Amino acid sequence: MPKKKHFSAGRVPLILFLCQMISALDVPLDSKLLGDLVQPPTITQQSPKDYIIDPRENIVIQCEAKGRPPPSFSWTRNGTHFDIDKDPLVTMKPGSGTLVINILSEGKAETYEGVYQCTARNERGAAISNNIVVRPSRSPLWTKERLEPITLRNGQSLVLPCRPPIGLPPAIIFWMDNSFQRLPQSERVSQGLNGDLYFSNVLPEDTREDYICYARFNHTQTIQQKQPISLKVISVDELNDTIAANLSDTEFYGAKPSKERPPTFLTPEGNESLKEELRGNVLSLECIAEGLPTPVIYWIKEDGTLPVNRTFYRNFKKTLQITQVSEADSGNYQCIAKNTLGAVHHTISVTVKAAPYWISAPQNLVLSPGENGTLICRANGNPKPRIGWLTNGVPVEIAPDDPSRKIDGDTIMFSNVQERSSAVYQCNASNEYGYLLANAFVNVLAEPPRILTSANILYQVIANRPALLDCAFFGSPLPTIEWFKGTKGRALHEDIYVLHDNGTLEIPVAQKDSAGTYTCVARNKLGMAKNEVHLEIKDPTRIIKQPEYAVVQRGSKVSFECKVKHDDTLIPTIMWLKDNGELPNDERFSVDKDHLVVTDVSDDDGGTYTCAANTTLDSVSASAGLRVVAPTPTPAPIYDVPNPPFDLELTNQLDKSVQLTWTPGDDNNSPITKFIIEYEDAMHEAGIWHHQAEVSGTQTTAQLTLSPYVNYSFRVMAENSIGRSVPSEASEQYLTKAAEPDQNPTSVEGIGTEPDNLVITWKPLNGFQSNGPGLQYKVSWRQKDGDDEWTSVVVANVSKYIVSGTPTFVPYLIKVQALNDVGFAPEPAAVMGHSGEDLPMVAPGNVRVNVVNSTLAEVHWDPVPLKSVRGHLQGYRIYYWKAQSSSKRNRRHIEKKILTFQGSKTHGMLPGLQPYSHYTLNVRVVNGKGEGPASTDRAFHTPEGVPSAPSSLKIVNPTLDSLTLEWDPPSHPNGVLTEYTLRYQPINSTHELGPLVDLKIPANKTRWTLKHLNFSTRYKFYFYAQTSVGSGSQITEEAITTVDEAGILPPDVGAGKVRAVNPRISNLTAAAAETYANISWEYEGPEHVKFYVEYGVAGSKEEWRKEIVNDSRSFFGLKGLMPGTTYKVRVGAEGDSGFVSSEDVFETGPAMASRQVDIATQGWFIGLMCAVALLILILLIVCFIRRNKGGKYPVKEKEDAHADPEIQPMKEDDGTFGEYSDAEDHKPLKKGSRTPSDRTVKKEDSDDSLVDYGEGVNGQFNEDGSFIGQYSGKKEKEPAEGNESSEAPSPVNAMNSFV
Repeated sequence: MPKKKHFSAGRVPLILFLCQMISALDVPLDSKLLGDLVQPPTITQQSPKDYIIDPRENIVIQCEAKGRPPPSFSWTRNGTHFDIDKDPLVTMKPGSGTLVINILSEGKAETYEGVYQCTARNERGAAISNNIVVRPSRSPLWTKERLEPITLRNGQSLVLPCRPPIGLPPAIIFWMDNSFQRLPQSERVSQGLNGDLYFSNVLPEDTREDYICYARFNHTQTIQQKQPISLKVISVDELNDTIAANLSDTEFYGAKPSKERPPTFLTPEGNESLKEELRGNVLSLECIAEGLPTPVIYWIKEDGTLPVNRTFYRNFKKTLQITQVSEADSGNYQCIAKNTLGAVHHTISVTVKAAPYWISAPQNLVLSPGENGTLICRANGNPKPRIGWLTNGVPVEIAPDDPSRKIDGDTIMFSNVQERSSAVYQCNASNEYGYLLANAFVNVLAEPPRILTSANILYQVIANRPALLDCAFFGSPLPTIEWFKGTKGRALHEDIYVLHDNGTLEIPVAQKDSAGTYTCVARNKLGMAKNEVHLEIKDPTRIIKQPEYAVVQRGSKVSFECKVKHDDTLIPTIMWLKDNGELPNDERFSVDKDHLVVTDVSDDDGGTYTCAANTTLDSVSASAGLRVVAPTPTPAPIYDVPNPPFDLELTNQLDKSVQLTWTPGDDNNSPITKFIIEYEDAMHEAGIWHHQAEVSGTQTTAQLTLSPYVNYSFRVMAENSIGRSVPSEASEQYLTKAAEPDQNPTSVEGIGTEPDNLVITWKPLNGFQSNGPGLQYKVSWRQKDGDDEWTSVVVANVSKYIVSGTPTFVPYLIKVQALNDVGFAPEPAAVMGHSGEDLPMVAPGNVRVNVVNSTLAEVHWDPVPLKSVRGHLQGYRIYYWKAQSSSKRNRRHIEKKILTFQGSKTHGMLPGLQPYSHYTLNVRVVNGKGEGPASTDRAFHTPEGVPSAPSSLKIVNPTLDSLTLEWDPPSHPNGVLTEYTLRYQPINSTHELGPLVDLKIPANKTRWTLKHLNFSTRYKFYFYAQTSVGSGSQITEEAITTVDEAGILPPDVGAGKVRAVNPRISNLTAAAAETYANISWEYEGPEHVKFYVEYGVAGSKEEWRKEIVNDSRSFFGLKGLMPGTTYKVRVGAEGDSGFVSSEDVFETGPAMASRQVDIATQGWFIGLMCAVALLILILLIVCFIRRNKGGKYPVKEKEDAHADPEIQPMKEDDGTFGEYSDAEDHKPLKKGSRTPSDRTVKKEDSDDSLVDYGEGVNGQFNEDGSFIGQYSGKKEKEPAEGNESSEAPSPVNAMNSFV
């Protein structure tokens, strides 16, 4: 029956490891297994170097050692042999070297004071102990002394000396009173490191008669007391009273009066002091100052900072302590005492020395005959320690010679050792501050391997936890360890297992298939040993139904359920706890199998209840709270998503499948419709969950298909009509076995990046697809058209491989196959690629050009040989450019155009050529690398074409019967111009066209005057240029001859005026309010024009809305607009010549919570406006009557008689008054009234509009009622700012100014 070993997680590995580390260095002293092995002595226990003894007890000086055969012991005292047999008080413990000196019966401890050293010896060598200095402890009494009372003035400083007797070890000092109460200390009063009590300044409350210094000697547990010291502190008034009583001033301690004073140091003295400390000790620096007010102490380190984690302040910052002091802490430390009157500094120079300390102590050597070894002894200190070697307790210089030994300073080297080389070596490192002594043996043994672990041990481990199988061993030479599983298994390697140096086999994650028999084999050159152990994997103990939080009514019953699932071979112990303690000893609490029931619940029963399940291998627990409340009505059922499933379990674990079972959670009053299973691959994509499967809501088991080499964890979610639950807890992990890949990389391509390489790329497999460790790729290639064998190379897990030294642009067959440590994926299909391309070598030949017409040419060429392409033929590229004059070539670079024809085409068309031009072209072949050389340039000429339209056409200097046309030649004549053709025809008032007149004009003309035209007539002109090929595009324009007013005005009025050639609407403005806008404009053109206003929402695609304007007024109001909206608006005319203005944009105001009163809707305002309109109407009637009456008189004479310079027309250029025009002479208009070059006429004449009649700037009535402004003209308007008009606002605009 195998022995059982039970392991809880993480408990055993360290114990096994440490035990085996010791046995790897020493010979194990197991009497049953290794009773015949020898080992030199090793000191295992000894008294401290400085051994202070209690003189009231027997003296025990320890010295214990091990070795085989057991060592014998001897002692020296003060350097000479100590014969214990001659002293009846001294005995040695049996089987030990420990000395016992019986001084209780007789004798004194001082008699045995001295330096002792123990030697343990057997046939293999001798080990020695440290020098043990034995001294009895001392606690002497204080010497008798008479202490005078001390009297001080208030504020003086004081030091009460302690000066304890010198004891061994030194005493601990403290100050108390007669009642054994510690005296209070503060920043003002404190005890120094030397035991003295320091007062920075005294106060009257310091007066007392029992300042007592105590010395405690811990070793002897005694306390010694100094005589009490009396202190009296008097104030100034008390001092005067004392003087009055004839006391001598000399009886006072200090004669100076107490005044406020800057600090001075009581200790240490002077400005500087020295301090030396040993490495590893606590450095204590002290500064105590006196002064009034009480000084405060600060510490700094010059040229450095105080170590953060090792610096401590004691005694109200008067003492600075640095623990674990090292050489780096050397330097100058400064203490600063400061009060309101000044500061004082003291510098302490610290030097850190070091007793010897180990860098590398010598270690025991177990060697076999003929082997080599080394003992190294390295120590450091300040000053540097001296290294000395002893062998078997004797200095090596006088010890017997050993040919296998060579000493080199701190190292002893052994070569070709034999059994006689066995010995114990001592290394002694010493300086003036101490020494170190270490024993290390050299044991020469020849032993075959031995397994020290008992056979057939049974290890039991919980699944998915580490398993550690012990194999303690010994052998010389040191054996090698191998582990095997089963009877015919291969040696276990460290891909899944961990092999420790001490022979322990660790299985990091033990699973069900880890169970079985394991064999440990130890081998060296002298033999082999093996041992079998057995491993059982147990299911973990789990609580599959946990107790749930409960809220119950007072006096009712509550039940907590705790259902435990465990391994069938383990028997759990279930315990219930309340608030982490035992259940109350109350019969109301009952435990029945899986339930804890509490009846007649009271308020005290509220708390946390814990179910704890324990087996010999593991333990689990779960808790739930209980809240006790007053009775409440039963709540309505709650519908919610399901609770998550629980108790996930993996069974039937095969290589590529597993069965998952679970327990559904509460459906929360809505039946579960399905379960969703997800998995996590902890090895390749930890933390990412993927969809695995879905099953119906009635199933609780699913057979899952798995992939190789995946560390699976599963979770399940439940779904009902309300929604999906949160995921369950993850299942246990299941690592599937590795297998060869079952697929190869995809997207395999072979494309060269240089003329002599082939770059093979592919999309690598992901970790999930690798199916095992060590994923690599076998890349194979060969020329497609050759008989070469496949060339293959295995590369790491990359996605590219470059084949160098390939011929240029050669087809290759390529394969990329995946493999891992288990094997290869299926043979992949070959794909074709090409090595790198190079630039084409040959230019296309026999380039021919066929000019189709003036803008199109056809180019033909012969193809190049495919071998010369040296790459994938992408097509042919034609470069062509227009020849330029030398002057133009100097100004800019010739612009070349490019056309590319794909594939193997050998002809192409060049569209968009310029007629009547010289062109040059060449052809190049194109591959993936670039272009080849150009063919020989081929020139060709395009024939003439029709010209483009003339660049511009303007009509200037209109008269009664003539119009002058000016134009610029076509920008693209496309040949030699032969002539211009002008066609024109009149347009009547109904927009009907009259007869068309053709006129040929020489090509060298850019100006032409048409005469004998009808006055006041609109003409439409069609103008185009011609070459020998034909007519080009035409340009059109319209213009009007001037008006002959002789037939309209009285006969004596002979001033014919020029009408605007192109009527226009200008200065379009919009004044917007919240829901309406006033639109105004200026008009220049013929009379009797009907206007209309179009408007719409800006940016909208809706049609324009149209409003007709009554009469010929130049303003209009738009109503019913939406607040805060941007509108577009334009004004058009519906007369003989329809036209529209440019667009304007305006935005209505935002909607207001409370509006102002619209004045336009007020009754009084409407009445006022009606009255004004009636008055204006009467005024107009009078004007017309008087005008007709004034027609009887010659206007010319009236003007001569009443010449008024204010109504004279002004010249446009210099501002002087213009001359009148005589209607009979029909002279051209003066410069100020000519039509500008942009074919617009400034508004100079009245059109009998309401504005001119009622509010014209220059319009005045003469004394006979004639309207002088009609003939004298008005002053040119000054440029307006923005959209403002120089005329007075209309009534509508005036109305808007109120808003």
